[in-house]
Amino acid sequence: MIEVQFPETDFRLKEEGGKQYIFDPIRKVWLQLTDEEWVRQNFVAYLVSVLQYPSTLIALEKEIMLNGLKKRFDMLVYDSSHKPWMMIECKSHDIPLTRPVLDQVLRYNMSVPVEYIVITNGKNTMGWKREPLTELQELPVFNR
Repeated sequence: MIEVQFPETDFRLKEEGGKQYIFDPIRKVWLQLTDEEWVRQNFVAYLVSVLQYPSTLIALEKEIMLNGLKKRFDMLVYDSSHKPWMMIECKSHDIPLTRPVLDQVLRYNMSVPVEYIVITNGKNTMGWKREPLTELQELPVFNR
């Protein structure tokens, strides 16, 4: 497991029609605040505030084609050359990080090859370096 301590954040929140919304500073849109979105927004805050990953090199929920099917990855971090570098799959905190979760992001990796793969549910985080698949003890430093 990788130790992740989410930073103190000042998320912009609002309630509308009985539902909670959070402002996504990467996509610059209001999104319904689901458990998975809470994990995604906190993980982005961790990458940007704690690990100093550039927010301009983070893409969220983009569509990819996988065996003729449209899929969406949760998070993709590009390296300083704008090449896909790390793919992150976020799950709700009540979903355990099992082999099927890893398999999901490994399938996405076939379409968008990356050097690092990470899965998180906000409570637990696991990561691997590709070629060969080697488990990480900590997230890599962003190479500027």
